[in-house]
Amino acid sequence: MRILKLCLVFIGLILCAACSSDSDSLKDEEKPTIRVAYEGGFPQGCEVLKRGETYTFKAQVTDNEALAAYSLELHHNFDHHTHDDQSETCELSPVKEAVNPFIYRENFKLDDRPKTYEISIQVSIPDAIDTGDYHCGFSVTDATGWQRRTSVDIKIVE
Repeated sequence: MRILKLCLVFIGLILCAACSSDSDSLKDEEKPTIRVAYEGGFPQGCEVLKRGETYTFKAQVTDNEALAAYSLELHHNFDHHTHDDQSETCELSPVKEAVNPFIYRENFKLDDRPKTYEISIQVSIPDAIDTGDYHCGFSVTDATGWQRRTSVDIKIVE
């Protein structure tokens, strides 16, 4: 009798586990989006920035569920490397060695988990950096860990 009860409990547990709810099987498989090419988005492709100036970098990010974090990165492109998503081709200066390149990296959390958000980050370009070709990279991560990146070619001048 005891073995029969244990078997019935075991079978019941198996049936319960096999009958999961629809919400358990729905998973977020959609990456967030980043848009810089809109009125107010900055910088646009091939934008020229000046040393010693302060700029507000802006991009619109969205997700079907919830956004969790974003980042901004600025780094030199003196070696003419590219990123997968670059669509616009800009006129590049000759290849050169970096002496004092400008590098900016900052990560930000979105604790309120919005579905849409406008990134707006003020960055001052130092006076004593190498001028030339740079990349501006935006990144966004949603609450389930999906990430999207986009990169824009820019130039920093005197």
